[in-house]
Parts: sequence; C-alpha cells; structure tokens
Amino acid sequence: MSPQPLLSIRDLAVQYRTRHGPVDAVRGVSLEVEAGTVTALVGESGSGKSTIAQSVIGLLAGNGRVSRGRIILNERTNGVTDLVGLSEKSWRRLRGRCIALIPQDPGNSLNPVATIGWSVGEALRIHGWKERRKIHSRVLELLDRVGIDDPEARVRQHPHELSGGMRQRVLIAAALALEPELIIADEPTSALDVTVQRTVLDLLDDVRTASGAGILFITHDLAVAADRSDQIVVLRAGQVQEAGPSTSVLTRPVAEYTRTLLADAPSLTSIVERTPPVVDAQARPLVEVTGLTQEFARRGRTPLRAVDDVSFVVVRGTTHALVGESGSGKTTTGRSIAGFNQPTSGVIRVGETDVTALRSRRAFHRTTQLVYQNPFASLDPRQSVTSILTEPLRNFGMGDRTDRVERARHHLDLVSLQPEIGARYPQELSGGQRQRVAIARALIVEPELVVLDEAVSALDVTVQAQILRLLARLQTELGLTYVFISHDLAVVRQISDTVSVMQRGRQVECGPAQHVFDVPQHEYTRQLLAAIPGASLRSGYTDPAGATLRADIS
Repeated sequence: MSPQPLLSIRDLAVQYRTRHGPVDAVRGVSLEVEAGTVTALVGESGSGKSTIAQSVIGLLAGNGRVSRGRIILNERTNGVTDLVGLSEKSWRRLRGRCIALIPQDPGNSLNPVATIGWSVGEALRIHGWKERRKIHSRVLELLDRVGIDDPEARVRQHPHELSGGMRQRVLIAAALALEPELIIADEPTSALDVTVQRTVLDLLDDVRTASGAGILFITHDLAVAADRSDQIVVLRAGQVQEAGPSTSVLTRPVAEYTRTLLADAPSLTSIVERTPPVVDAQARPLVEVTGLTQEFARRGRTPLRAVDDVSFVVVRGTTHALVGESGSGKTTTGRSIAGFNQPTSGVIRVGETDVTALRSRRAFHRTTQLVYQNPFASLDPRQSVTSILTEPLRNFGMGDRTDRVERARHHLDLVSLQPEIGARYPQELSGGQRQRVAIARALIVEPELVVLDEAVSALDVTVQAQILRLLARLQTELGLTYVFISHDLAVVRQISDTVSVMQRGRQVECGPAQHVFDVPQHEYTRQLLAAIPGASLRSGYTDPAGATLRADIS
C-alpha cells in the first residue's frame, strides 16, 4: 500500500465576490504533492495558480472562499488535517511550522524598514522562540545555508541593500526557519536573471533533498518545470488541462494548450520566423556607440561606474541585443542611447545626431523611442488608451484632433488590438494588451530607432511569444531598428542580429548573434547559455528502455 501523499487537493473550487457578481477562479482542481518531490503547477496569469497556493496556506483574499472540495495535509507528527475551514488559530499553528510560502516578489514581501535578520527571525518569534541569542544564531545558520555571504553583516542590512537574487534567498531562508514539510514556491524566480534563477532553483533542490520536504512549484514556464519537477499539472482558466509525470506530460502532451505552452517557450523551440535583413556594407550604421562610460555620483564615496568603455554599432533595420544580469549596465546603456542619460565620456550617434552633444532632446525623441519593462507603471492610469496614444502627437504638434484619433486607431490595428480598446484604461487591460499599447505609443511618432528595455521579461510565455512575433513583423513592415535589452538569452537568440554581452558594466563579448551563441568566446557568455532553462527537454529524457524522449510540439 503506497503512503498517503503529503498534500492532496480534491475537486477544489474557489470563488471570488466582485461588483459584477461571483467569479469562479478555480473549478474542480485535483492534485497531489508527495514528500521529497516537486509538483509544478503551470499556466498563464489568471489561470488560478496563485489562488490554489493561497487556498493551501489559508491566505485567500477577503472576497475569496473555497466553495467546494478538500485540501488534505498529512503531517508526519500530527497526522491528517483538512485545511478547508480551519480557524485562524489553527492556521497560525500550521503556517511556518508545517507549510511555508516563498512569494514571487521579494521587493514587496520584505519589510523595507526592517533588517534582514528581523525578517528571517519573524517566524521563530511567532512560534514562541524567546531567547534573542538563539534566534540570532538560527538566523545566521539559515542565511549561511542559503548561500548568503557574510551573514553577520547581512543581518543588519535592509532589503534595498541586497540584490534581487539575495533578497529571494532571504525569503527562502525565512521559509525554512522552522523546517516545514510543505513549501509553496509561487513564481520564486520569474523576475530573476537566468544565472541567479538557476542558483535559486539549485538551492530549492538541495533543501528538498536534505529535508525531504515536498514542494508545490508555481510557474508559467514549462522549460523551468521540465528541469525541476517530478509531476506537472497544466492549468488554464481555473481548470486542469493535463496532469501526470513531467516526462510524460512534456514528451507526449495530450492537451492542445500544453502543446501551445511548449511551442511558445523560446528556450525550447523557434517562436519567431525572421528573414535576415539585407545589409548594405557601404551604408553608415544607424547607431554608433564609441567608448561609452557612465558614472553616477555617490555622496562621500567614489563615483559608481555603471558602464565602462562600451562600443558597438547597429545597422539600420536590424536588432542589436544588450545581454547580461541585473547590474551589468544594460539599461544604463539603453537609456543613454535614447537620450535620457548624459554619459560621462564617449560618443553616441543616432543617424546624423550626436546624442551626447544634444542641447534639446525634444526633437531627438521623434526619431528614438523607449519602451519600458513595466507597461502598467509607464501608462497613465487616468488616461484612456486613445488619450495615451494621442499624447505624443499633441506634444510634437502632429496633426489635428481628428487626424490624431485616426492615427491612434491605425496604431491599435498595427499592434493587433481592436478599436474598442481605445476607450479602455490601462487597469482594464491584460499585461500583454498593455505592452502592445506601450509599443503603439512608441511607434505613433514614426521613430527610426526603438529601445526595448526588458519589454517582454514580465510576460507569460504565450503573451511573450505574441509580442516577439509582433516586433519581428513591425520591423519588417516599417524598417525599424531595435536595441533590445534582456537578461534572457533564449529570447535574444530569437530576435537579434547582433549581440553585446555585458558584465559589471563592461562589454565582454560582441558580434553576430549566431556566432556568439554557437561559439561563445567568454566564460561569462558560456555561463549565461548554460543557465537557459529547459536543458532536459532540449537534450531529451531517457526512458527505462533506453530511448531518448523529447518534447512533442507538433
């Protein structure tokens, strides 16, 4: 007789009360998590993944309720507990000690005015630890366990003094404080660079192996799930589309939706069909960056050199990618090209314009536009989409009101949005729709150059694939030139013609994309390539009979 699973969810349904009536966010979901294994819950935003996680740990929003089903936790010490309908007192006993949550965004999950030591030790204090010396010792042990250097110094620091990867490690340390049996990891690496992502995922694997904990791993990326899970549950619109052993689901998918997710994962397949541009070898490049250096003053300290002697060119009608981890200088370089930074030294030319010698940048921004990573933050929530699109035209005195509205309609169509979207506000749109609006706003003034700063990194793989295909189509149709900033080499390989690899402000490698990817010269480039998720699917699983199984996306 097989042992009872650590977590068993049976026919779970979750409903939210809204002004427009009840919304069924989860409908009849069943899954299991065995001790010492990883069950991956995969799906797009809005599929119900986080709602399931919140139900398991008793943290549903006030307007949410479990309307049907059971959630059974089988603890080693206290036996079977049905988590549906537990009192808050019972939840306080379970959270941290039996069930722990690693949230997605450490920036929002760590108290900005509390030290790292206080945050990691909070669960210990809640569960009755009294002696400050014991708490301090345990916090240092946890920080060391998750690979944070110099724990004695880090416990006194605040979240803003740590990198994104280190903050995520702090959240893992806090989750491990009381050695829980079940860990819920809710998109714990989606905002991290690929090398940091691999480090964090390796850490979770080590924790699982050492403690025997079960992990419910929530992600929108099947490539990550392929590398790290034993079981996969594919979720869409609150319902299970497919579930089973990871090898079976990924190499022999039954559901069409699973095939779509596999086909849209840039690390697994070619999602963008691009025709290499015809380049005139005699023509002058549109963008020329020579010896770019950017320093930022720091009170009482040596200036921070964010970009150090970077040089490259971008041929008109092509895409040049700036690749590297957070802090490598990618965004600073991109903002300098777009005219938002005044470089410390070096020269940037866009067409006939010396960007570093501009007296007025207003006219320059007719030819060069910047698309930000987070469209929700860069779109005015008080303006309709039509107002957002017509604002640059008003600012540049382009056309009358009727002409501007017509241009807005045309550019909505250009980015494959329906005309009625123009009457909506940013908060009424999906993430993919908002990013399309941001792209349309950049294109409406008819620029020659568009700088895209992590413009697809926060999107689900299916939406990301749509935006990448859109960018490729617009480049072909309009002859656009892109500077594409990303930490994701799988995406860069899809869309770029040339690449600069940056590390700590310096350009360590530069050249044609195919050459950089196929024959990397620098060790850092090789590390970035090795960290791309989905290696198990690309190389293939080996079944018990010795046959090699690869993802079926046909």
